[in-house]
This record gives sequence, structure tokens and C-alpha cells, in this order.
Amino acid sequence: MPRKAAENPDVQEAEGLEKEIHQDKENNEIEKLNKMLAAVLNYISDDEVEVIDIEYLLNNTEGLRDWWDQYRERNRKEIESEISQALGGLSIEELEELREKIKGKE
Repeated sequence: MPRKAAENPDVQEAEGLEKEIHQDKENNEIEKLNKMLAAVLNYISDDEVEVIDIEYLLNNTEGLRDWWDQYRERNRKEIESEISQALGGLSIEELEELREKIKGKE
């Protein structure tokens, strides 16, 4: 039987560094999410806040608007799929009405 080739120490070291960098990125992302969540919870738990202002949260919580935009874009395909499925159940009149609404917004 052929012997298993000894792995190159340089390759192992590079893989180790790559894993470490990936872990650091994940930890940084988790830390950013923790900070955003804490800021949001502090805001909504404030007894003086009577009405929750989402725009205020998005504008005043560092990184939250970017995260929200990225989240919405990642879910775009799911939204498109839901809409496509819903269209199949509409009557021709409802579809034509929807088409007119869409054209009116262009």
C-alpha cells in the first residue's frame, strides 16, 4: 500500500491562519450584532419612550441600517417566491389591477 504523503507544514500553518482569520471575523460580527441588539433593547426598554421610532433606531444605532439593508437583500429571493406563488391564485381582473398599480408607480 502506498504511504500517506506527509503534509507540508507551510500548508498546515496557512490553513490554521485562514481558520483563525475566519473565526476572528465571526467573532467581530457577533460582537457588532450584540452591540446593535443591546442598543435596540436599551431604547425600547426606556420608560420615557412612548412610541418606538424605527427610523431613529436605524439612524442612531451604529451599523444597524447597513445590517438591515443586507438582511432585506438576502431575503429578496424568498419574497419574490412568495409573490410568485400568490399571483397564481389571483383572478385575471386582480392581476390586471395589480399590473395597473405597478405601471402607475413607474
